[in-house]
Amino acid sequence: MDGRDLVRSVKAVGYTGAAQGLRTIRAAWRRRRADAVGLPPRGAERARVPGPVQSVEPGPGGGIIRFGRSELRILVAVNGAVFWGWDGAGPEPSYALAGDCPEPDPRAVLEPDKDGGWRVVAERATVVVSRHGAVEVCTPGGVTLRRDLPPRWWEPVGGGSARWMQRSEVASDARFFGLGGRASGPRLRDGTYRLWNTDPGLAFGPADDPLYITMPVQLVVADAGTHLVFHDNSWDGSVTLREGEEGAGSGHDRPGTSVLRMDGGPLRCWMMVGTPARVLLAWASLTGAPALPPAWALGHHHARWGFGSEQEVRRIVTGYQERGLPLDALHLDIDHYDAHQVFTVDQERFPKLPVLAEELRRDGIRLVSIIDPAVSSAPDNAVYSSGTGEDAFVRDAQGRVVRGVVWPGDAVFPDFTHARVREWWGGLYEERLAQGFSGFWHDMNEPTSFTAFGESTLPRSARHSLDGRGGDHREAHNVYGLCMARAGYEGLRRVAPEERPFVFSRSGWAGMQRYGGTWSGDVATGWPGLRASLALVLGLGLCGVPYSGPDIGGFDGSPSPELYLRWFQLGAYLPLFRTHASLRAGRREPWEFGAEVLEHARVALVERRRLLPYFVTLAHLARRTGAPYVRPLWWSAPEDRMLRDCEDAFLLGDCLLVAPVLHPGADRRAVQLPRGRWYDTSTEQVYEGPAQVLVDASLARIPVFARAGAVVPVRGDDGGLELEVWAPARGRTGGGLVVPDAGDGWDEPEIERYVARWQGRRLVVEREGEDGVSEPLHPVRVRGLGKRQAQT
Repeated sequence: MDGRDLVRSVKAVGYTGAAQGLRTIRAAWRRRRADAVGLPPRGAERARVPGPVQSVEPGPGGGIIRFGRSELRILVAVNGAVFWGWDGAGPEPSYALAGDCPEPDPRAVLEPDKDGGWRVVAERATVVVSRHGAVEVCTPGGVTLRRDLPPRWWEPVGGGSARWMQRSEVASDARFFGLGGRASGPRLRDGTYRLWNTDPGLAFGPADDPLYITMPVQLVVADAGTHLVFHDNSWDGSVTLREGEEGAGSGHDRPGTSVLRMDGGPLRCWMMVGTPARVLLAWASLTGAPALPPAWALGHHHARWGFGSEQEVRRIVTGYQERGLPLDALHLDIDHYDAHQVFTVDQERFPKLPVLAEELRRDGIRLVSIIDPAVSSAPDNAVYSSGTGEDAFVRDAQGRVVRGVVWPGDAVFPDFTHARVREWWGGLYEERLAQGFSGFWHDMNEPTSFTAFGESTLPRSARHSLDGRGGDHREAHNVYGLCMARAGYEGLRRVAPEERPFVFSRSGWAGMQRYGGTWSGDVATGWPGLRASLALVLGLGLCGVPYSGPDIGGFDGSPSPELYLRWFQLGAYLPLFRTHASLRAGRREPWEFGAEVLEHARVALVERRRLLPYFVTLAHLARRTGAPYVRPLWWSAPEDRMLRDCEDAFLLGDCLLVAPVLHPGADRRAVQLPRGRWYDTSTEQVYEGPAQVLVDASLARIPVFARAGAVVPVRGDDGGLELEVWAPARGRTGGGLVVPDAGDGWDEPEIERYVARWQGRRLVVEREGEDGVSEPLHPVRVRGLGKRQAQT
């Protein structure tokens, strides 16, 4: 028995009673028997490589190269993305792609290359294929960004899906990022990372892997350029990374390597090259624009597993109001359900939930409901009866409904890979809206099923529709949470078409940004958990998921006042700003940590409220460009190696640099500044980068810097939008973008462009439009004038 399985089962027993523990034992045996019968034995295998080139067939955007024992299809799309697939694999069907495969670039032509190979020359990249099947992607100048050696397959002698391995080489100076939510990141060091969405069962820290969201998406940054590579395969697998080494002399460099191993499924790949901004734009055009949250979802959220009653909810809300603390959303966990059954309400503890929700909404506070995919199989459960009538639940290889164990006890699982099931499930959110909920967080959707031993998920032999193709859980597991998010998002679009859905999901896969965001899951309370929180947000943003955030204070345990405050101060600058904790963890209300912490937390809350127009602007820009709100310091200067290795600070959009305190006892901290002039937003002291500066980091603040020339939309004292302009250096110009938003709905507001420039001794701020320049549409406040330059 795995230790985490044992702890998970003991935890379930502790929360729900001894009967639950017995169920987990029975569930584990059922799962083992199902796989013994439903999965084909692996048996003997034959190894295979492509072999030599036999023939070619040019086609739009590339063509097909046939080898002795395989064939390779290459396509360069009009957005610059490069696709290649082995053994006849094409771009579709795919759960990652937002729609149809992009059109091929008619200018990209397959042509002969030296030594019997072939190449496709495109505007942004050149793809070179050797006569034995190595695939090399180069910059237009001929510098190699990535080289895939010929792949290798191991095919079962009796038939079935082949497992395969792909070894790739990158530049010796390259750094790896991505692979979904990795607590050890954002830079991924040497090691093996599993590609299997997993509930770790315990609160996790930086050493724990895998977690809830894994993606075969790598963002690689090197001197020669940035590239994103995506292997479109949802099967279980692993990636082993090894950074390169630069030798003392020419020709002695050791390249970095990536070895991808998959248990089955197609070997197909997309690659995008260019600047980080261009790469993420191409990725968003391929996998879908990030969902736009309503403005209230960019405020402060408070959650807890264990509010327990309407009286407790009112007590918490009153605590915020009496202390003058902003609160935008309050989340109800599984304890508001009737016997933990999804789409129900405990009428004894929440007898008038719609009334409570309406009262809170009048005070500007929205209710958010947890949604679990597991449906109690109790005969009197209306959702179970409805789903049974729809034939909605996952079945095993013998045609029987798969049963697992989750919080409500014996449970069944909707097959979200079936369009009809997604439509049925999406209609259930109408009940949530009638109860007064405005947003939804999806939990336990890896999917998790408690077991006393073995994997805590569905049998690998469980059958899924896979949208008509048919298959089993080996292929469906990693996309289960993605498909659940789609069901919820599309259901809300139907039942509440005038409002932007707010959905965030614990599990997901490539393309999940189309339907919402995510959060850290059960991050451990402690300073390592705080550092992991930042790593997760940065890493997910580089995989195309811009909206995320941690459980502030950690999911388990009781943080010290200092740790809580530092986590709270970090959270105030992350997209999802939410406190949350376990049923048996310490409380997370700011006033629970003493008067000093309360006052410093108030400053962070007020600043988040003041920056709300900036967060709204970043949300709109993320939707239009794919750029994450939270960006690594190297975002605009990936060639700067010092910035590539900096993991303790981040850019918030183009305008702000945030340097959180991630270690105990600190009252000062060093900050690496990128090139340019930067203002300390607290003191307005000015610094010139690139430089490392030592600044105050007392409990009252974490260091935040504004880029000289930045135009930041903020909330003014009267509640209206105001432009905060940080003075550019003399003789320089600055500027910024503003997207005014009513807060909800589907109108596409116009992007306002502002420029700040010196006119003699006067700083002028103007709006740029198609008709020329004009006066700003909002009040302007200039900061950073008259301050001396700091010594660096």
